[in-house]
Amino acid sequence: MMNAETIKRASSVYFTLLKDKVIDENSEHFQTYFDPEVRQTVLLLADESGTYIIESPKRIHLVVQPTGSVFATNFTHMKEKHRQVETKKHFHLISVVIMSFLAAIDRNKAAKIRTKREGISYYALERQVNDLMMKWESHLKVEPTFGEEERIDMKEVVTTWKYMEVDTDDYGSKKGNRRTRIGLIASAMRLLETEGLIVILDRDDIAKVIPKQELFERIEYLYHDYDRYEVFKKLMTTEEDQHAENPSN
Repeated sequence: MMNAETIKRASSVYFTLLKDKVIDENSEHFQTYFDPEVRQTVLLLADESGTYIIESPKRIHLVVQPTGSVFATNFTHMKEKHRQVETKKHFHLISVVIMSFLAAIDRNKAAKIRTKREGISYYALERQVNDLMMKWESHLKVEPTFGEEERIDMKEVVTTWKYMEVDTDDYGSKKGNRRTRIGLIASAMRLLETEGLIVILDRDDIAKVIPKQELFERIEYLYHDYDRYEVFKKLMTTEEDQHAENPSN
C-alpha cells in the first residue's frame, strides 16, 4: 500500500517535471525518483494525466501524450499559450519548420556534433525550409494528391510559405513580425526554447539555434518510436541533405 510519505515525494517529483519538463542528475528529485515506490507512483500519476515519462541515463523527461491528456497541447491550447500561433495554417507551417529543424540535426553523428557545436542560423533554416517547399511544390505539380496519405495539407503549407514576405537585411526591425519567414522561424524556435530543448544565441544579430542534449534525448527515446516522425523525416529530406552528409561540398 502506498503511504502518504511516498505520495508526497512522488507528487513533488511529478509537479517539478510538469513545471520544468526535465529533471537532471543534479536535481534532488532525480535520486528520489529512482526509489522504486516513488517511481511507481510517479508513473501512475503520469499515466492518469495522459503524460509520459522518458528515462535517459542523466535525465528524466515528461512528455504529453498526443491524445487523451489532461495537458494536451493541441491547437487551441497552443494558441492560448503562444499568442504568435494565430491561424491553423501558420500552426502547420510552424510544425513543418520544427520538423525540418529536427530532420537536419537527426541525420548522422557528424551532423549532430556539428550542430551541437556550431548551431544552425535562422537564415540557414529559412533556406532549408525554402528548398523543401520548392521540392514539395514541384512534386505537387506531378502528383496533386501528394501529402494526402500523410494527412498533411501540402498545398496550403506551400502556398502560405510562398507568399510570405521574405525578410530584408534589417532583421532587427523585422524580427518580431511573424508574417515574415524569419519571423515564423523565430516563433517556431521560441516554442522549442519554452520546452527547454534549445538555446537561442545572438537574438539581436543573426540569431542561431543550438540544440541541447535534452532535444537529442527526446528524439532518441521518444520520436524514433513514432512512425509518423519517420514518415515526416522522409518527407523532409531534400536531395541537398544527401550531399550535406559530405562536409566537403
